[in-house]
Amino acid sequence: MCEPCDLSAVDARAAIGAKQLSPVELLDSCIARIERLDSVLNAIVIPCFERARVEAVAAESAVMNGEPLGKLHGLPLGVKDLNDLAGVKTTQGSPLYEDFIPEHDDNIVAAMRSEGAVAIGKTNVPEHGFGATTDNPLFGATGNPYDPALSAGASTGGGAAALSARMLPLAMGSDFAGSLRTPAAFCGIFGMRPSAGAVTSTRRGFGWSPFDVEGPLARSAADARLLMSAMMTEDSRDPLAWPSGTDFLGPVRGTDLSRLRVAVSEDLGFAPVSQEMRTAFRKKLGEFSHVFADVKDAHPDMRDADRAFYVLRGIGFVHDFGRIHDETPEALGPTIVDELQRAEKISVADIGWAMDAQTRIYLAADAFFESHDLLITPATSVQPFPHEELYPKHIDGEDMGGYLRWEAISYGVTLFAGPAAVIPCGIGPGGMPMALQVISRVRSDAWLLDVAHALETVFASIPALETQKPDPEAWKKDDDR
Repeated sequence: MCEPCDLSAVDARAAIGAKQLSPVELLDSCIARIERLDSVLNAIVIPCFERARVEAVAAESAVMNGEPLGKLHGLPLGVKDLNDLAGVKTTQGSPLYEDFIPEHDDNIVAAMRSEGAVAIGKTNVPEHGFGATTDNPLFGATGNPYDPALSAGASTGGGAAALSARMLPLAMGSDFAGSLRTPAAFCGIFGMRPSAGAVTSTRRGFGWSPFDVEGPLARSAADARLLMSAMMTEDSRDPLAWPSGTDFLGPVRGTDLSRLRVAVSEDLGFAPVSQEMRTAFRKKLGEFSHVFADVKDAHPDMRDADRAFYVLRGIGFVHDFGRIHDETPEALGPTIVDELQRAEKISVADIGWAMDAQTRIYLAADAFFESHDLLITPATSVQPFPHEELYPKHIDGEDMGGYLRWEAISYGVTLFAGPAAVIPCGIGPGGMPMALQVISRVRSDAWLLDVAHALETVFASIPALETQKPDPEAWKKDDDR
């Protein structure tokens, strides 16, 4: 039986506006699902149910009184535990911030709440947001709704798992090297890394860097567009901001896929991707590639992507954690300490080279999209793995050398500075969900969501690509015994 928490965000919002669904009823349904499943999944680690109920009652009153309603009016929202929600802890999964309670929302949380979103709680992250799986010393690991023994990805694993298990209709995420895209793929939901500056953020320490962006996690492109439209604000404090809001007026629109010139790549020419995933990727492509005008194997020149990304990433680690490491090194986990040790070897010459390489890759991608409308790749290099592994140390015998390189298929795209959508495409190897990464030109975000919606429609008509919901009741019964 369909419960209110199973509704899409778009359908729930429409029902609330039509007085067919109470925001209180929707919230209570989400809370009941959380209380039923989250003892196993561990996705929403800092609930704020009582204040959410107060907000839901106020949202219901506004509907009944005929007041103007925001885009997200009455919709429960998961807030990532890297973002500030006034009066609720922001721990970053770290003992350093275990008791930190911000006085104000950050700018993106404030934007969503101003559009009527009801914050239901904070979703789990790895310590300080860095790691290959969502685990930290404060709250432990978040399980995958398809198999709780496996990783939900990182760093937005809590939000992705909660959405996949239908605990809530929407969640916010952030993405640097795949922190939003990998959890979406692992948990069988939709996610999008927006173009740099599309969602203005005052949280980034390096305001001029296009690497760290914030974006939507949802169950469909239509829901993601709704959330994205509420996340976007004009804010001069973000130097990369561009006026993208008018692009998102109205719902997703139809797109003629038969006119599109599409490039496909198993590995972007440099990323380690398992043979198992390569084979599965080609098999999935074979199911739907006929809908496009043209499909070719191609990708931009990515030969310097690894070194450029690691150098520029290292600068950020020194900025964020260098002082803490100097004063109290024991306060940082091994992942961050390892990154800092790598960063110590970076020279000024390295930085200059990396900035030049980043620009060259950006320009190569921009030129690439002159002759290709889309680039499609696997969303991940491997399928979900057990929490205890920390990260895939080897792919087909190749040593990854650290916790990040297995996500090169994601962080290579980060260098493009444009949008990338993760679209579920049925079940892949190991009986776990699989997804595609669909990439378009910088600042084509709204158009990419329209394309994603059209692809979802195609996938829904093909059994091998149709999204399959997890069955948490099955593993919950085993846990209850």
